[in-house]
Amino acid sequence: MPKTGREKNTANKAKHSKLIAQKKNKAKSKDTDRKAKLKAIVEFGKLKNANSDSKS
Repeated sequence: MPKTGREKNTANKAKHSKLIAQKKNKAKSKDTDRKAKLKAIVEFGKLKNANSDSKS
């Protein structure tokens, strides 16, 4: 039989879920930012190589 009366611990569960979601989103955004930075570095390197090859 379910307990009668006030539900227990729902506010804490909601807070916890919210914080865990924030943590996941932060990690996901850091990962995408890192990938974008690395992609930019690689592109810059390719351009630099192409320029140095054409000068030779």
